[in-house]
Amino acid sequence: MSIRYTCRHCEVEMGKIPFESVKETVLLLQKIDTGEEERFLTYEKDGALTVRSICEQCEQSLQRFPDYYTLNKWLQ
Repeated sequence: MSIRYTCRHCEVEMGKIPFESVKETVLLLQKIDTGEEERFLTYEKDGALTVRSICEQCEQSLQRFPDYYTLNKWLQ
């Protein structure tokens, strides 16, 4: 099992945590509100966990163009 971090806007992989480090991270992720969990966490068929976050480039774009926050998918 591993944890993959991807950008929820552009889908770029930002990092991966190997199995040995997963236990602490899973405990922290369990604190996420259950209503928000579906938006940010995906459990893959192979047992891996994908955390959908935001990369630096997308964050900078959102800071420059705050109207993008109203869109579900602003990158095509």
